[in-house]
Amino acid sequence: MAEPGGDEEDRTEEPSQRRLDQAIEKGDVAKSNEVVTFFLLAASTLAIMIWAGSGSQNLALAMRSMLGNAHQIPLDGQGLRTLAAYSGMISLAAIGVPMLFIVIAGIGSNMIQHSLVWSFEALEPKFSRLSPIAGFKRVFGKEALVQFLKSFAKMLAVAVAVVIALWPERRKLQSFVDLDIAAVLPEVLALILKLLGSTLAIFVFIAAADYTYQRMKWAKRQRMTKQEVKDEHKESEGNPEIKQKIRQIRNQAARKRMMAAVPKATVIITNPTHFAVALKYESGMNAPICVAKGLDGVALKIREIAEANDVPIVENRPLARALHAAMDIDSEIPAEHYKAVAEVIGYVMRFRKGRI
Repeated sequence: MAEPGGDEEDRTEEPSQRRLDQAIEKGDVAKSNEVVTFFLLAASTLAIMIWAGSGSQNLALAMRSMLGNAHQIPLDGQGLRTLAAYSGMISLAAIGVPMLFIVIAGIGSNMIQHSLVWSFEALEPKFSRLSPIAGFKRVFGKEALVQFLKSFAKMLAVAVAVVIALWPERRKLQSFVDLDIAAVLPEVLALILKLLGSTLAIFVFIAAADYTYQRMKWAKRQRMTKQEVKDEHKESEGNPEIKQKIRQIRNQAARKRMMAAVPKATVIITNPTHFAVALKYESGMNAPICVAKGLDGVALKIREIAEANDVPIVENRPLARALHAAMDIDSEIPAEHYKAVAEVIGYVMRFRKGRI
């Protein structure tokens, strides 16, 4: 599978969870063939331990019975078909269970390393694989050296296992030539199991080391460039420039609605120039509500609209600051400010009555 874009030295950022999930969906997972080999070898050893003795005996009895009654088998087409079917059943019975062990081990060894992944991307033709440069790297690159060293280590491990298993039994091997075949087979089976056990003991370390290496290699392959991190952030969180533009449009629309509510306000409480809070109170309300507020330029605009629409403006610096900090648009004034706001609105009401 092709590696993610960008040179290896540029991929300095840890992969995001999204990148890891995408890699797995494409079938790019950390997998060690040595782990699979170890499980297959273990399954074969277990099958030989459990099934070799009884299976070989059953096969020998069946073949002895068939050969002993060979004169009764008709030589016509139907007889030969029956003989072939019987021989197939005997062979299947002898190798069926061991093969089942091996199939289960093959599937299980992959599922232990990663969950089942259904992806056909790895089967798609990629013209990059035909590149002479890429082929040269595969043959003479670092990965080729690692594979060579791994193969050499496996050969050395098998050689060590053979020596460990057979060297103490060298005298017994020499005596096999003088024994009957029936007596030799159990001894050979014991030696095979001993050889497989020694190989498995060494292969545990090979499989563990290779799995660790494959995990590190996979994690390194998923690393991202700084640009990829930025692009993914834009895709997942949205383009910051677009989000800022949307925020600006929303703020402008909210400000227009706020300014449109100023002419209907009951009173404007100011700082006098830095803060402005527009309050509205009508009969039946629980408490006055804030219909507009702002700082500096916005506060000046609120004052201008209020003056143009004859809305009373009252200067009260502490109250203006407190209300601006404590209130949101369309919210009621806090209870601790009831008294101060009631005095201001009462003053405005009396002022309007006096004008009338």
